[in-house]
Amino acid sequence: MAVSSFPVLSSLGARSNISVLDRDCSLFSLNIPLVNICSRLSTHPSSSTIVCSYKSENSVSERRKKLLEQYGLDPDEFLSEPSANRAREMRKSGKDKQISGQDPKFQRKTHKLLKVLGGSARRMKLISPIGLDVRPMMEVVKGAAFDILQAAGGCPASLRPGRWLDLYSGTGSVGIEAMSRGCSEVHFVEMDPWVVSDVLRPNLESTGFFDDSVIHTIPVENFIERAEQLIGNDRPFDYISVTPPYIQVDYGVVMEQLSKSALVGEDTFIVVEYPLKTDMLDSCGCLIQITKRRFGRTVLAIYGPKWAEKEKRKK
Repeated sequence: MAVSSFPVLSSLGARSNISVLDRDCSLFSLNIPLVNICSRLSTHPSSSTIVCSYKSENSVSERRKKLLEQYGLDPDEFLSEPSANRAREMRKSGKDKQISGQDPKFQRKTHKLLKVLGGSARRMKLISPIGLDVRPMMEVVKGAAFDILQAAGGCPASLRPGRWLDLYSGTGSVGIEAMSRGCSEVHFVEMDPWVVSDVLRPNLESTGFFDDSVIHTIPVENFIERAEQLIGNDRPFDYISVTPPYIQVDYGVVMEQLSKSALVGEDTFIVVEYPLKTDMLDSCGCLIQITKRRFGRTVLAIYGPKWAEKEKRKK
Protein backbone atom coordinates (compact mmCIF):
# COMPACT_ATOMS: atom_id res chain seq x y z
CA MET A 1 0.00 0.00 0.00
CA ALA A 2 1.36 3.39 -0.99
CA VAL A 3 0.74 5.99 1.68
CA SER A 4 2.07 9.52 1.39
CA SER A 5 4.80 10.45 3.82
CA PHE A 6 3.56 14.02 3.96
CA PRO A 7 2.80 14.79 7.63
CA VAL A 8 -0.84 14.88 8.61
CA LEU A 9 -1.66 18.00 10.54
CA SER A 10 -3.87 18.58 13.53
CA SER A 11 -4.00 20.85 16.50
CA LEU A 12 -6.61 19.21 18.68
CA GLY A 13 -3.98 18.96 21.41
CA ALA A 14 -0.39 19.63 22.35
CA ARG A 15 0.58 15.98 21.97
CA SER A 16 -0.34 13.53 19.27
CA ASN A 17 -0.63 9.81 18.87
CA ILE A 18 1.28 9.05 15.69
CA SER A 19 0.18 5.92 13.88
CA VAL A 20 2.95 4.61 11.62
CA LEU A 21 2.37 2.07 8.89
CA ASP A 22 5.44 -0.02 8.17
CA ARG A 23 6.22 -1.82 4.95
CA ASP A 24 4.19 -4.83 6.05
CA CYS A 25 1.20 -2.55 6.79
CA SER A 26 1.41 -3.29 10.49
CA LEU A 27 0.61 -0.41 12.82
CA PHE A 28 2.42 0.89 15.87
CA SER A 29 2.15 4.14 17.81
CA LEU A 30 4.42 6.81 19.20
CA ASN A 31 3.54 9.59 21.59
CA ILE A 32 5.47 12.76 20.83
CA PRO A 33 4.81 16.51 21.26
CA LEU A 34 3.65 18.57 18.34
CA VAL A 35 5.78 21.65 17.67
CA ASN A 36 5.04 24.64 15.44
CA ILE A 37 2.21 23.08 13.46
CA CYS A 38 -0.28 25.89 13.87
CA SER A 39 -0.58 29.47 14.95
CA ARG A 40 -2.33 28.63 18.20
CA LEU A 41 -3.04 25.60 20.34
CA SER A 42 -6.40 24.48 21.66
CA THR A 43 -6.97 24.91 25.37
CA HIS A 44 -8.72 21.55 25.50
CA PRO A 45 -6.18 18.83 24.74
CA SER A 46 -7.31 15.75 22.94
CA SER A 47 -5.77 13.19 20.64
CA SER A 48 -5.18 13.54 16.94
CA THR A 49 -4.14 11.13 14.25
CA ILE A 50 -1.09 11.36 12.05
CA VAL A 51 -0.62 8.88 9.23
CA CYS A 52 2.72 8.47 7.55
CA SER A 53 4.74 5.80 5.82
CA TYR A 54 7.74 3.98 7.21
CA LYS A 55 10.88 5.27 5.47
CA SER A 56 13.79 3.05 4.55
CA GLU A 57 16.44 3.38 1.90
CA ASN A 58 15.25 0.25 0.11
CA SER A 59 11.63 1.35 -0.11
CA VAL A 60 11.96 5.05 -0.99
CA SER A 61 12.46 4.54 -4.74
CA GLU A 62 9.59 2.05 -4.93
CA ARG A 63 7.29 4.46 -3.06
CA ARG A 64 8.24 7.29 -5.38
CA LYS A 65 7.64 5.11 -8.41
CA LYS A 66 4.14 4.15 -7.23
CA LEU A 67 3.28 7.74 -6.39
CA LEU A 68 4.37 8.95 -9.84
CA GLU A 69 2.38 6.18 -11.55
CA GLN A 70 -0.63 7.12 -9.44
CA TYR A 71 -0.54 10.64 -10.85
CA GLY A 72 -0.13 9.41 -14.45
CA LEU A 73 3.59 10.20 -14.75
CA ASP A 74 6.37 8.05 -16.20
CA PRO A 75 8.68 7.04 -13.30
CA ASP A 76 11.60 6.40 -15.69
CA GLU A 77 11.66 10.06 -16.70
CA PHE A 78 11.88 11.23 -13.08
CA LEU A 79 13.88 8.58 -11.22
CA SER A 80 16.52 7.43 -13.69
CA GLU A 81 19.44 9.24 -15.27
CA PRO A 82 18.61 9.43 -18.99
CA SER A 83 21.11 8.24 -21.55
CA ALA A 84 22.52 10.61 -24.17
CA ASN A 85 20.07 9.35 -26.80
CA ARG A 86 17.16 9.55 -24.36
CA ALA A 87 18.19 13.06 -23.36
CA ARG A 88 18.17 14.16 -27.03
CA GLU A 89 14.71 12.65 -27.49
CA MET A 90 13.46 14.43 -24.41
CA ARG A 91 14.84 17.77 -25.62
CA LYS A 92 13.15 17.32 -29.01
CA SER A 93 9.81 16.44 -27.42
CA GLY A 94 10.04 19.18 -24.79
CA LYS A 95 9.77 16.72 -21.89
CA ASP A 96 13.02 17.95 -20.41
CA LYS A 97 11.28 21.24 -19.61
CA GLN A 98 8.50 19.36 -17.82
CA ILE A 99 10.98 17.50 -15.64
CA SER A 100 13.07 20.52 -14.81
CA GLY A 101 10.04 22.26 -13.34
CA GLN A 102 10.99 25.50 -15.11
CA ASP A 103 7.89 25.54 -17.34
CA PRO A 104 5.27 27.60 -15.50
CA LYS A 105 2.47 25.69 -17.27
CA PHE A 106 3.11 22.74 -14.98
CA GLN A 107 3.15 24.65 -11.72
CA ARG A 108 -0.02 24.07 -9.74
CA LYS A 109 -1.77 27.34 -8.93
CA THR A 110 -4.77 28.40 -6.87
CA HIS A 111 -7.46 31.07 -6.98
CA LYS A 112 -10.18 32.33 -4.62
CA LEU A 113 -13.56 31.50 -6.15
CA LEU A 114 -15.19 29.52 -3.34
CA LYS A 115 -16.83 30.90 -0.23
CA VAL A 116 -18.52 29.74 2.95
CA LEU A 117 -22.29 30.02 2.50
CA GLY A 118 -23.62 30.15 6.05
CA GLY A 119 -22.86 30.19 9.75
CA SER A 120 -20.09 31.89 11.69
CA ALA A 121 -17.68 32.03 8.70
CA ARG A 122 -20.29 33.12 6.17
CA ARG A 123 -18.92 34.87 3.05
CA MET A 124 -15.30 34.05 3.87
CA LYS A 125 -13.30 33.21 0.74
CA LEU A 126 -11.63 29.82 0.20
CA ILE A 127 -8.80 28.98 -2.18
CA SER A 128 -9.06 26.14 -4.69
CA PRO A 129 -6.70 24.71 -7.34
CA ILE A 130 -6.90 25.90 -10.92
CA GLY A 131 -7.71 22.85 -13.03
CA LEU A 132 -9.85 19.74 -12.90
CA ASP A 133 -7.74 17.51 -10.64
CA VAL A 134 -9.67 18.81 -7.61
CA ARG A 135 -13.41 19.35 -8.16
CA PRO A 136 -15.08 21.24 -5.30
CA MET A 137 -18.79 20.75 -4.70
CA MET A 138 -20.79 23.40 -6.55
CA GLU A 139 -22.14 26.06 -4.22
CA VAL A 140 -25.75 25.50 -5.27
CA VAL A 141 -25.38 21.79 -4.44
CA LYS A 142 -23.60 22.49 -1.15
CA GLY A 143 -26.24 24.99 -0.10
CA ALA A 144 -29.05 22.53 -0.88
CA ALA A 145 -27.28 19.72 1.00
CA PHE A 146 -26.96 21.74 4.21
CA ASP A 147 -30.52 23.05 3.99
CA ILE A 148 -31.77 19.45 3.75
CA LEU A 149 -29.56 18.28 6.63
CA GLN A 150 -30.68 21.11 8.88
CA ALA A 151 -34.36 20.47 8.15
CA ALA A 152 -33.97 16.70 8.57
CA GLY A 153 -32.19 17.22 11.88
CA GLY A 154 -35.06 19.29 13.21
CA CYS A 155 -33.11 22.58 13.36
CA PRO A 156 -33.51 24.64 10.15
CA ALA A 157 -31.25 27.45 11.42
CA SER A 158 -28.13 25.32 11.98
CA LEU A 159 -26.77 21.78 12.06
CA ARG A 160 -27.24 19.51 15.02
CA PRO A 161 -23.89 19.58 16.89
CA GLY A 162 -21.71 16.62 16.05
CA ARG A 163 -18.65 15.25 14.27
CA TRP A 164 -18.22 15.36 10.49
CA LEU A 165 -16.10 13.10 8.25
CA ASP A 166 -15.17 14.79 4.96
CA LEU A 167 -14.03 12.10 2.49
CA TYR A 168 -12.17 13.24 -0.65
CA SER A 169 -12.05 16.61 1.10
CA GLY A 170 -9.92 18.50 -1.46
CA THR A 171 -10.34 22.19 -0.63
CA GLY A 172 -12.17 21.32 2.59
CA SER A 173 -15.15 23.49 1.62
CA VAL A 174 -17.72 20.93 2.80
CA GLY A 175 -16.11 20.28 6.18
CA ILE A 176 -15.48 24.00 6.71
CA GLU A 177 -19.13 24.71 5.92
CA ALA A 178 -20.07 22.09 8.51
CA MET A 179 -17.97 23.73 11.24
CA SER A 180 -19.28 27.15 10.29
CA ARG A 181 -22.82 25.86 10.81
CA GLY A 182 -22.25 24.20 14.16
CA CYS A 183 -20.21 20.98 13.91
CA SER A 184 -17.68 20.66 16.72
CA GLU A 185 -15.01 18.62 14.89
CA VAL A 186 -14.21 17.57 11.33
CA HIS A 187 -11.88 14.85 10.03
CA PHE A 188 -10.59 15.56 6.51
CA VAL A 189 -9.36 12.69 4.32
CA GLU A 190 -7.28 13.84 1.34
CA MET A 191 -4.45 11.86 -0.28
CA ASP A 192 -2.77 14.67 -2.29
CA PRO A 193 0.05 16.20 -0.18
CA TRP A 194 0.13 19.39 -2.26
CA VAL A 195 -3.61 19.95 -1.80
CA VAL A 196 -3.22 19.44 1.94
CA SER A 197 -0.31 21.87 2.34
CA ASP A 198 -1.25 24.56 -0.21
CA VAL A 199 -5.06 24.47 -0.20
CA LEU A 200 -6.74 22.62 2.68
CA ARG A 201 -4.55 23.81 5.54
CA PRO A 202 -4.56 27.50 4.44
CA ASN A 203 -8.37 27.37 4.19
CA LEU A 204 -8.65 25.96 7.70
CA GLU A 205 -6.26 28.57 9.08
CA SER A 206 -7.94 31.52 7.36
CA THR A 207 -11.39 30.51 8.61
CA GLY A 208 -10.14 29.82 12.14
CA PHE A 209 -11.11 26.13 12.16
CA PHE A 210 -7.66 24.52 12.14
CA ASP A 211 -7.78 23.82 15.88
CA ASP A 212 -10.97 21.79 15.45
CA SER A 213 -9.72 19.70 12.54
CA VAL A 214 -7.85 16.45 11.92
CA ILE A 215 -6.29 15.84 8.50
CA HIS A 216 -5.59 12.31 7.27
CA THR A 217 -3.29 12.16 4.22
CA ILE A 218 -4.28 8.71 3.02
CA PRO A 219 -6.50 7.21 0.27
CA VAL A 220 -10.16 7.07 1.30
CA GLU A 221 -10.48 3.33 0.74
CA ASN A 222 -7.52 2.67 3.05
CA PHE A 223 -8.87 5.07 5.66
CA ILE A 224 -12.22 3.25 5.77
CA GLU A 225 -10.49 -0.14 6.03
CA ARG A 226 -8.30 1.03 8.94
CA ALA A 227 -10.76 3.43 10.56
CA GLU A 228 -10.64 1.82 13.99
CA GLN A 229 -6.83 1.91 14.00
CA LEU A 230 -6.63 5.50 12.76
CA ILE A 231 -9.27 7.22 14.88
CA GLY A 232 -9.56 4.81 17.80
CA ASN A 233 -12.79 3.59 19.33
CA ASP A 234 -14.67 6.87 19.04
CA ARG A 235 -18.40 6.78 18.40
CA PRO A 236 -19.65 6.80 14.78
CA PHE A 237 -19.63 10.10 12.91
CA ASP A 238 -22.80 12.17 12.89
CA TYR A 239 -22.22 13.29 9.30
CA ILE A 240 -20.19 11.89 6.39
CA SER A 241 -19.69 13.57 3.01
CA VAL A 242 -18.61 11.66 -0.11
CA THR A 243 -17.66 14.14 -2.85
CA PRO A 244 -14.90 12.59 -4.99
CA PRO A 245 -13.61 13.50 -8.44
CA TYR A 246 -16.07 11.57 -10.58
CA ILE A 247 -13.60 9.56 -12.65
CA GLN A 248 -11.42 8.44 -9.74
CA VAL A 249 -13.84 6.43 -7.64
CA ASP A 250 -16.08 3.39 -7.77
CA TYR A 251 -19.15 4.57 -5.89
CA GLY A 252 -20.42 1.03 -5.37
CA VAL A 253 -17.20 -0.02 -3.62
CA VAL A 254 -17.03 3.09 -1.42
CA MET A 255 -20.68 2.92 -0.35
CA GLU A 256 -20.40 -0.79 0.41
CA GLN A 257 -17.31 -0.12 2.52
CA LEU A 258 -19.14 2.60 4.43
CA SER A 259 -22.23 0.46 5.00
CA LYS A 260 -20.10 -2.15 6.79
CA SER A 261 -17.91 0.34 8.63
CA ALA A 262 -18.01 1.38 12.27
CA LEU A 263 -17.82 4.96 10.98
CA VAL A 264 -21.56 4.80 10.29
CA GLY A 265 -24.11 4.66 13.10
CA GLU A 266 -27.89 4.46 13.34
CA ASP A 267 -28.21 8.27 13.41
CA THR A 268 -25.55 9.12 10.81
CA PHE A 269 -26.28 11.28 7.76
CA ILE A 270 -24.33 10.60 4.56
CA VAL A 271 -24.12 13.20 1.77
CA VAL A 272 -23.14 11.81 -1.64
CA GLU A 273 -22.50 13.85 -4.79
CA TYR A 274 -22.24 11.80 -7.99
CA PRO A 275 -22.62 12.16 -11.78
CA LEU A 276 -25.85 11.52 -13.64
CA LYS A 277 -26.43 7.93 -14.86
CA THR A 278 -24.59 6.47 -11.85
CA ASP A 279 -26.44 3.62 -10.17
CA MET A 280 -26.90 4.28 -6.45
CA LEU A 281 -28.69 2.07 -3.93
CA ASP A 282 -31.76 3.19 -1.98
CA SER A 283 -30.03 2.43 1.32
CA CYS A 284 -26.60 2.34 2.93
CA GLY A 285 -26.48 -0.22 5.71
CA CYS A 286 -29.11 0.76 8.28
CA LEU A 287 -29.69 4.15 6.60
CA ILE A 288 -32.32 4.97 4.00
CA GLN A 289 -32.14 7.46 1.15
CA ILE A 290 -34.17 10.40 2.44
CA THR A 291 -33.75 12.61 -0.64
CA LYS A 292 -32.24 12.77 -4.12
CA ARG A 293 -31.96 15.92 -6.24
CA ARG A 294 -30.56 16.62 -9.68
CA PHE A 295 -28.50 19.69 -10.56
CA GLY A 296 -27.75 19.45 -14.28
CA ARG A 297 -25.31 16.53 -14.67
CA THR A 298 -24.79 16.30 -10.90
CA VAL A 299 -26.98 14.35 -8.48
CA LEU A 300 -27.13 14.85 -4.72
CA ALA A 301 -28.27 11.98 -2.51
CA ILE A 302 -28.61 12.06 1.27
CA TYR A 303 -28.92 8.96 3.43
CA GLY A 304 -30.08 9.08 7.02
CA PRO A 305 -32.18 7.43 9.73
CA LYS A 306 -35.91 6.84 9.20
CA TRP A 307 -36.88 9.41 11.84
CA ALA A 308 -35.07 12.13 9.83
CA GLU A 309 -37.32 11.57 6.79
CA LYS A 310 -40.40 12.12 8.96
CA GLU A 311 -38.86 15.25 10.48
CA LYS A 312 -38.05 16.64 7.03
CA ARG A 313 -41.65 16.15 5.89
CA LYS A 314 -42.93 18.08 8.92
CA LYS A 315 -40.73 21.07 8.02
